[in-house]
Amino acid sequence: MSLVPSLTETVAATAPELLVGVTDWCTHPPGLPAPRIGGTKNPRVGDVIALAPDVVLANAEENRAVDLDALRAAGLAVWLTDYETVPAALAGLGQTLQMLRLPRPTWLARAEDAWARPWSGERRTALVPIWRKPWMALGHDTFAGDLLSRLGIDHVLAHSAERYPKVDLATLPTYDLVVLPDEPYAFTTQDGPEAFDVPARLVSGRHLTWYGPSLAEAREVLEAQLWT
Repeated sequence: MSLVPSLTETVAATAPELLVGVTDWCTHPPGLPAPRIGGTKNPRVGDVIALAPDVVLANAEENRAVDLDALRAAGLAVWLTDYETVPAALAGLGQTLQMLRLPRPTWLARAEDAWARPWSGERRTALVPIWRKPWMALGHDTFAGDLLSRLGIDHVLAHSAERYPKVDLATLPTYDLVVLPDEPYAFTTQDGPEAFDVPARLVSGRHLTWYGPSLAEAREVLEAQLWT
């Protein structure tokens, strides 16, 4: 059972038959036949329990503690992930696959190779909104922030007291770029860039925020979206 879209993709890339249930937001791979049990923030806990999985894959940020506690109270094992850096995510994915007794996939080796090379180009300072009405952005110690730093993008709120602070656009420190992902808020060319006086780059939210098979191609995809 997976309550995390990126972990769903991680398992499905090798052994989709292991997934007895997934969330409504588990979009990769398309057409996954596993039963849907609600959202990441509002899973139908009773449905999860009824499916009797051997283990529930979860994330400390995406899933609510109250739901995970209810699953544990029902006797289910919960495998809890929480990665703040690309290296931690790659190591943790290996551990997750090992726990599931799955072979080491080729995409994991490709991802490790892709992210082993340090960034040697110019650097820019960016605001990275994740929501609008109210505006919210990347703050401290986020996976996406670490990933961007490895692509030459230092986000302006990296030292914020919160991981995803609400922001007043008029009072922010200076930045020279806005990075607008298409999830969780679906920023588009018509919704987002017009609010800023600096250049905006629209990027793939899956490649920016998911840890799983997408990491094998994320560097190439995001470099093209951010720098060309």
